[in-house]
Amino acid sequence: MYEEMDTLIEKASILIEALPYIQKLYGKTVVIKYGGNAMINEKLKNWVMEDITLLKYIGVNPIVVHGGGPDINSVLKKLNVESQFVNGLRVTDTQTMEVAQMVLVGKTNKELVSMLNQKGGKAIGICGIDGNLIQARKHYEYVDGEKVDLGYVGEVVSINAKVLEMLAKDEYIPVVAPIGVGEDGTSYNINADTVAAEIAKAIKAEKLMFMTDVEGLKYDKNSKEIISAISADEVLKMIDEGKIDGGMIPKVLGCIDALKHGVNRTHILDGRIPHCILLEIFTDKGIGTMIHL
Repeated sequence: MYEEMDTLIEKASILIEALPYIQKLYGKTVVIKYGGNAMINEKLKNWVMEDITLLKYIGVNPIVVHGGGPDINSVLKKLNVESQFVNGLRVTDTQTMEVAQMVLVGKTNKELVSMLNQKGGKAIGICGIDGNLIQARKHYEYVDGEKVDLGYVGEVVSINAKVLEMLAKDEYIPVVAPIGVGEDGTSYNINADTVAAEIAKAIKAEKLMFMTDVEGLKYDKNSKEIISAISADEVLKMIDEGKIDGGMIPKVLGCIDALKHGVNRTHILDGRIPHCILLEIFTDKGIGTMIHL
């Protein structure tokens, strides 16, 4: 009996620890970039959907931006289309664009919406084409000083924040697929990390969170110690020193850009940890890396 009581008291202590964070975030908006292994592993996916639904029920307004690289790769492989990347961005010809839009908007997005609704949330799936949510233009990458045409890869020109605010500040959970639209109606495939950062900036979100397949930032790649909090200047220095590279660069740069445009806190967290979102924002210690100005 005493063991059971100790367990109950411990659970109550966890709730009390979360109280000041819940109070601070009540009525505020949190943008979550959902990707990595947490999109593939069914258990992890289930835990993430529970976290997002709980946020809504306690008065926080989550907006979810998702990728879908593995699903796109799978469909392209079945069509015998080889995937090509330049600086981490997918080269997107006409056929690849059709597949990306079909998978991101028609499959991945609707699966996430369905899961959130099953948890008791009221999720609505949209992409950048809906309500001109994401106005985009063609993006060019540079390799060794040479301009490279990536096809239908876009960059964000503007975000129609009103669409998201109408949904998020009501009872709904917007789930955004990173497809943008140009002035002439052309669809563009856009990096989901970039879209999440641009949305957070446009709506002046309280928090921007990137779910990854790493534990967090480290001063040394061989170190086991995760940096719990770090300044934007320190992050830029680590990029220059090569301590941050690859797919982590757009995430941390997105964090810094968001901070400079009114977002209060940004986080890099390990999506492989059960209930990582709740652990990061409702506990004193957190589990990932918070980037601040």
